[in-house]
Amino acid sequence: MDPERIIKRPLVLTEKGNQMRESLNKYLFEVDRRANSITVKKAVETLFNVHVAKVHTMVVRGRLRRMGRGYAKTRNWKKAIVTLKPGQTINFYEGT
Repeated sequence: MDPERIIKRPLVLTEKGNQMRESLNKYLFEVDRRANSITVKKAVETLFNVHVAKVHTMVVRGRLRRMGRGYAKTRNWKKAIVTLKPGQTINFYEGT
């Protein structure tokens, strides 16, 4: 798989994600369900040109949501917590 398909999107809008990024140098990403820690590490290093120290992955279970009168289940998805080496950063927005 190519790196663009492994990393789906960064999770930057959560308060917990901002706190982890500022204090612990950890970044959150939504990744492909079939990706493992090694492929996520290689994808982040090639896409953002940084050095990765650790990668933790977890599967987030879908929740039940109201759809009209009934309920539907949202999809399961995989989250990766990427720890960068000291002195490395990822700039998601070039203007800020």
